[in-house]
Amino acid sequence: MALTEEDITFIKTHMGDWLAEQSLARPPAVYEIELRERMVRVEEELKHQRELMREGFAQMDKRFTLAEKRHEELREDMLARFEQVDRRFDQVDKRFEQVDKHFDQVDKRFEQVDKRFEQVDKRFEQVDKRFEQVDDRFDEMLRRHDRHFLWLIGFITTVGGLVIAAGKFL
Repeated sequence: MALTEEDITFIKTHMGDWLAEQSLARPPAVYEIELRERMVRVEEELKHQRELMREGFAQMDKRFTLAEKRHEELREDMLARFEQVDRRFDQVDKRFEQVDKHFDQVDKRFEQVDKRFEQVDKRFEQVDKRFEQVDDRFDEMLRRHDRHFLWLIGFITTVGGLVIAAGKFL
C-alpha cells in the first residue's frame, strides 16, 4: 500500500504535534532543544563509533601484517626444508651411484671367475685328451699282450705237440 501525496502532507503537518505529545506534553520549543541535544549526542556517538572502527581496522591491518610475516616465515622455512630434502636426495643418488659402481665391480669379478672357469674347462679338456691317449695306449698294449699271449699259446702248443710227437717216436 503506497502513500499518496495527501497522506504525506497530512503526516508532515501533524508530525510536530505527535512528537510533542510523545515528549510528555512539553512545548515544541523545548522539544526542539531536546532533539538538538539528542542529535549532538548521536553525532558524538557516531564519531566515537567511527574512531573505534578506525582503531579496529588499524588492529586488523596489524594482524594481517603479522599474519603475512608469519606466512612468509613459514614459506621460507618450508623452502629451507625442501632444500634439505633435495640435498638428502642428492646424497641418496650418490649412494646409489656408489652401489652401482660396486655392482659393476662385482660383475667384473664374475666375468673374471667365468674366465677362470673357462680356463679350468680347457684344462679338463686337455686332461680328457690325455686320458684318451692313455686309454688308447692301454688298448694298444692289450692288443699287443693278446697277440703275445696267442703267440705264446701257439708256441706252447707247438712245443707240447712236438714233445708228444717226439715222445711217440722215441
